Amino acid sequence: MNAKEIVAKNRGLESGHRGCAGCGIPILIKQVLSAVDNVIVATGTGCLEIITTPFPFTSWPVPWIHNAFENTAATISGVETAYKVLKKKGKISKEIKFLGIAGDGGSYDIGLQSLSGMLERGHNCVFLCYDNEAYQNTGNQRSSATPLGAGTTTTPVGKIKQGKEEYRKDLAKIAIAHNIPYVAQTSIHDYSDLTEKVKKAFKNTPAVIVALEPCPTNWKFDSSLTIEVAKKATETCFWPLYEYENGKYKINYKPAKKLPVEEFLKLQGRFKHLFKPENRKIIEKIQENVDKNWEELLKLEKL
Repeated sequence: MNAKEIVAKNRGLESGHRGCAGCGIPILIKQVLSAVDNVIVATGTGCLEIITTPFPFTSWPVPWIHNAFENTAATISGVETAYKVLKKKGKISKEIKFLGIAGDGGSYDIGLQSLSGMLERGHNCVFLCYDNEAYQNTGNQRSSATPLGAGTTTTPVGKIKQGKEEYRKDLAKIAIAHNIPYVAQTSIHDYSDLTEKVKKAFKNTPAVIVALEPCPTNWKFDSSLTIEVAKKATETCFWPLYEYENGKYKINYKPAKKLPVEEFLKLQGRFKHLFKPENRKIIEKIQENVDKNWEELLKLEKL
């Protein structure tokens, strides 16, 4: 989809949501809802749920259900199963799509077990992870999606430690290991890539989409730079845009000139400490990991 088509659809969260200035979530949801019709959405506890449904209000223009932090995939699986039963009994004829949405905490960590179950059982659902790389709703605690070296409230920067000491988990690879038809990694800065992947996902269920969604509040950058930060993640190959469809990998964007990862890191206060001379070795480790993952992805595309 192009920008005019997305605007013409006029779909997204209703005004009045409580998102922070520069939050990538409303950008993401507008793109997603513009690419799908007749959808029921389930979301677990997290930034998305908190900013869109402060009781007794809602910003959702579609049927929506809230569930516990860990239950998004289980809930949307149950809704989809109930729909199949009602359709079989002739009590409903309308074609409906099913979308579960969770942050990285509710996808990579506490929600991974229900997501794995949904994929293994083969439900006709799409699962979307909006990845802001920490538990941002509760104050920026590290998740397994948090990158190496990032400063959070539970991986603080001080004399002894310099942010998170582990590399981030790769949720897309975990989803691919379930032998499902479609998995995609995308980002809010490329609306054409994101909306086309949403369309593909609903044609190839069960499917998983992992979308990078920068958080200006806790990544510590100016709210005007959300799209720029997301774009730099892709231009440095820290966050490649690719898809896995029926056993084949396809890289959707290859930078003409791959930028060094510090071009992404330097925009964010959570990595500020890495630019001290004594911490440059951490940036080098991040770069080595980015390069290794990119080369592996290039090889997988050729298979």
